[in-house]
Amino acid sequence: MGELSEEQIRSELGEVLERRNSGTRLTTMGAGSDDLDEGRKYLASTVAGGWHVPTWPRRHGGRDASSSQNALVGRVLREFIVPDLYPFAIGLGMVGPALLAHGTDEQQKEWLRPIAAGTSIWCQMFSEPEAGSDLANVALKAEKDGEEWFIEGQKTWTSRAMWADWAICLARTDPRQPKHKGLTMFAIPMDSPGVEVRPLMQMNRDAHFSEVFIANARIRDKWRIGEVGEGWRVAMTVLAHERAGGGSRGGGDGNARGAQLPSWIADIQSLSDLNPLQQDQIGSMYSHDTVSRWTTQRAADETRVSGAPGPAGSGAKLRTVKSYKGRAHLANLSAGAYGMLESGHGYIETMTAPSMSIRGGTDEIQRNILGERVLGLPGEPRLDREAPWNESRKGLL
Repeated sequence: MGELSEEQIRSELGEVLERRNSGTRLTTMGAGSDDLDEGRKYLASTVAGGWHVPTWPRRHGGRDASSSQNALVGRVLREFIVPDLYPFAIGLGMVGPALLAHGTDEQQKEWLRPIAAGTSIWCQMFSEPEAGSDLANVALKAEKDGEEWFIEGQKTWTSRAMWADWAICLARTDPRQPKHKGLTMFAIPMDSPGVEVRPLMQMNRDAHFSEVFIANARIRDKWRIGEVGEGWRVAMTVLAHERAGGGSRGGGDGNARGAQLPSWIADIQSLSDLNPLQQDQIGSMYSHDTVSRWTTQRAADETRVSGAPGPAGSGAKLRTVKSYKGRAHLANLSAGAYGMLESGHGYIETMTAPSMSIRGGTDEIQRNILGERVLGLPGEPRLDREAPWNESRKGLL
């Protein structure tokens, strides 16, 4: 089937979605959303046409779109009302691409279309109390028993866990191997006996991160994603798509009067009434947002075309963080003292902004990736890289 023109895409989307007008309020990243119904309604209406994940195969809820067609769909979608898809973003933007790259045909058939249709929510169980930036240090263990695995351990900073039906979980299956080589990726049903979710309250009054405690949960081997010992490879695919932002279109940080500006700007005053300093700051923010979108799109395209994670996602992630923090700063300047109130413009952005340099991989980790993999700079010496993980845990190195 040939590619559609912009007008054809707009026409077909108009049959299933409501167009946005200048007064449409959009969600703010950091405010979160417990309204799962609107997200499910939107995804159910777009899955038949494959509009939300165009690059996925048609049989799994996509439309086999090229990178250029995907970018065009994304641009046209901004003209329509898209609800806050925060609860669904990990499945759409990270788990889905990882399953397409590493999952079996059976796994793809079982999980992808429910993700695209919004009937299945996923969370990402990677970080642990002693495995954040050093992700390969995960200690949650998985031991095989016939056609099943027993899972034991703790995860933290798990977003979407309170809504999730499934988790993509990185576990240690061979502690005698070096830390990067003894890992395996699993899908875990969140209603499994032994899985306990405890929400974590953040300073922006959001509790969408959680601790997850797993006590001797039993899962099937058919839920293993990739080969035993290949978990790090799968994890890198997940993280590459997280950093590139590919596939997770949602309704956060939306347009103001057609420009890629926070929607609250239109509520403060007319842009023509802003003083020269504010106009300059808005222009700068608009430029950063535009470059951030281009960088993110390029990183997502490179990952899809190559089928392997690349360093471009780290650049995209750094751009996204800078753009978000710029919006938070502008919100404070524009709102003045009112911005210090919870009901004030920019309050959520300001309270969320510090976490943006940490979540999804710290800024320092992204710069290390760019320095080593793009500039060719030497990495920091690591004595534990090729040593057995259990020896490094004992403090023998």
